[in-house]
Amino acid sequence: MSGDFDFDHELLADLVETPGVPGYEDRIRALVRAELEPHVDRIRSDAMGTLVGTIEGANPAYDVVVAAHVDEIGFIIKYVDDEGFLELDALGGWDPRILRAQRVTVHTDDEHLPGIIGAVPPHTLTEEQKESKPEIKDVRIDLGLDAEAVAERVSVGDLVTMDGRLARVGEFVTGKSLDNRVSVLAMIEAARRLDAPDVTVHFAATAQEEVGLRGASALGVDLDADLVLAIDTTVANDVPGFEPGERVTQLGEGAAIKLKDSSVITNHKLHRRIRRIAEERDIDYQLEVLPAGGTDTGSLQRAGGARPAGAISVPTRYLHTPTESVHRDDLAATIDLLVATLETEDGTHDYTL
Repeated sequence: MSGDFDFDHELLADLVETPGVPGYEDRIRALVRAELEPHVDRIRSDAMGTLVGTIEGANPAYDVVVAAHVDEIGFIIKYVDDEGFLELDALGGWDPRILRAQRVTVHTDDEHLPGIIGAVPPHTLTEEQKESKPEIKDVRIDLGLDAEAVAERVSVGDLVTMDGRLARVGEFVTGKSLDNRVSVLAMIEAARRLDAPDVTVHFAATAQEEVGLRGASALGVDLDADLVLAIDTTVANDVPGFEPGERVTQLGEGAAIKLKDSSVITNHKLHRRIRRIAEERDIDYQLEVLPAGGTDTGSLQRAGGARPAGAISVPTRYLHTPTESVHRDDLAATIDLLVATLETEDGTHDYTL
């Protein structure tokens, strides 16, 4: 690995390691507020927990919304059994196969408790157990405490996140919630860099994206945007077992300009303009066609009426796992492309189709 990363690595570590599952984004929202507030003219949050920092533009009649969701996938405790083991309900999309033998953190009102999701030794498994398909309902958390201590310290409704710190691996950063904290970093960095924009820009740290794009849906009614731009992660299946056409994006090839996902077909005038900006500024980019999975882009495009919508994505390996991985150059390119897109938006571009 050569040199320092071309972004605020310390802030990214804070963002990744601060908990914030859907509906309970309080801690991560407080951190984002503290980082955004010095760089915006005003800041507010709504009843769903979406935070909006606004920079007034020279043309106050033209509004751009930049959205990056702050929530991470996690769990809520639904039952504490008589032996002190915790049963879970998922908050967001988990693959149960990756949960065995993981470390977790249980967040109560008063403390953060380390826990583990155990795995029974293979020596004692029956053939039927070996062939069974894992499900979330079968997952149990072990706190290493006796049942009485667990009952005193943990209750139904407490929250669970994966345990993991941001790490550098070669040219990558890897961590438990890069989806979507890398995009939150990009949004904060854009607010830092944006100086006297021609249009008013609303930086929205949206809530509850991982459970159905809910925060963005409500925000789209509250803000009458003329243009919306979402920042999120996207699939990079550039690993063994996938054909070239199945990769969606590749790490190290630049920021991804979204053409579609299962929630949206982006405005083609907008995504072509973003592509031209990347070429003019010599910013590495690739085009994203995501066959499954939705983002805030779709909700913002149609909540409160039809709006021109686009998205810039950060290619990410191993999405929705504790080892999500992003290439340093792709994140830097995403930040540069977002800033360039906002700097060159003057409210005169015609995005009507």
